[in-house]
Amino acid sequence: MASSLGIRCPKVDEKNNMHSESFSEASEESEKGVHRMEFKNLLFEVEDGVATITFNRPKALNAMNTETMKELMDAATLCKNDDAIKVLILTGSGEKAFVAGADISEMQNLRPKEALAFMELGNETLRLIETLPKPSIAAVNGFALGGGTEISMACDMRFASETARFGQPEILIGLIPGWGGTQRLSRLVGMGRAKELIMCGEQVDAKRAYDVGLVNRIFPLDQLLPETKKFARKLAGMPGFALKMAKHSINYGYDLALDNGIRLEMECCAQCFSTDDQKEGMKAFLEKRKPVYTGS
Repeated sequence: MASSLGIRCPKVDEKNNMHSESFSEASEESEKGVHRMEFKNLLFEVEDGVATITFNRPKALNAMNTETMKELMDAATLCKNDDAIKVLILTGSGEKAFVAGADISEMQNLRPKEALAFMELGNETLRLIETLPKPSIAAVNGFALGGGTEISMACDMRFASETARFGQPEILIGLIPGWGGTQRLSRLVGMGRAKELIMCGEQVDAKRAYDVGLVNRIFPLDQLLPETKKFARKLAGMPGFALKMAKHSINYGYDLALDNGIRLEMECCAQCFSTDDQKEGMKAFLEKRKPVYTGS
């Protein structure tokens, strides 16, 4: 079923064509109900249907190099392909940084062709996260500068600690954002504020980021991850296909003409009527009981 502009509403039985190994086969159970997988620069665990990816280069303030971005691509692909994973959280290790940006020590001697390849890798990875058929939340625990802000903006929601700071400071080293910053920031906070932040290279604290619409919620640092996981578990209990359709309709309808966006929404809503969860949800409502969703 396609919209009038050819933007397709995914079917219930739609399959992706990626060939990543399933999480259940690749991971080990280290604690009851908690599954972890080994990466060099990331921590990856799944509990109660929620996958948490933690950037783990604390000595570099979790800066992103090529190796880490490739690992993030692999981990995000794993989340996409594993039906047991319902929600994704991204956060940073330590108390100082979510991701302090791209790794300047790796970037400084790149030629234009090499820089383009680095940007293409980053944008392919962030676009994968942005279009995951399940919700994603950035739990920003400290500095999210340059690529850090860009990674957070690829997530559906951004929860921040009171100590978090955001910014696109690339202009201060003779660059501009290269992982979608000029595009996503203007869509989130408006063109005028985006130009101010990008052209001046200034940082904003969590409260200011909340005030301009960049951040959804703010928590004390010690409550950030527990509260984010609590919220993620709530999402994991929602009807999964309806969440997928809601995200698809918002993501792909945003830049359409209103009539075309509404048409896309109607097609996505109609698809929900083919699921068991829709039948269970309406039946439970009429019977005045709590629904039990199975994801089918």
